[in-house]
Amino acid sequence: MACEGAPEVRIGRKSIQSYVLAILMNLVDQGASKVVVKARGRNINKAVDAVEIVRNRFAKGVNIKVESCEIGSQEITTTDPQTGQTRTRRVSSIEICLVKEPAA
Repeated sequence: MACEGAPEVRIGRKSIQSYVLAILMNLVDQGASKVVVKARGRNINKAVDAVEIVRNRFAKGVNIKVESCEIGSQEITTTDPQTGQTRTRRVSSIEICLVKEPAA
C-alpha cells in the first residue's frame, strides 16, 4: 500500500460532514501529508462522497489529490444465534489514499 503509516479515517455511521472534518483536520491542522480513508460495505459511497467534498469544496488553497484507490472484499463468517448455522458472506471494502501537494 502506498500510504503506509498515514493516519486513517474509518467511515461508519456518522454524517458525511464529520468525516470531511476529520480528513481536513489530518491534512491541514495536524500537518499530515497523507491520509487513508477506509470503508466497508454500505459505507463505501459515504467514503467516496467525503473524499469528493474535501477535494472539490474545502481544499481551495490546498492541492489534494487521490494517490491510490484500492478495492477488495473480505469473507466474513457469521453464526445465527437461534439456529446455530454458520454462514459466509462477502463484504466489499475500499481504501482511498489522499495526498496533500504543495500549492502551485
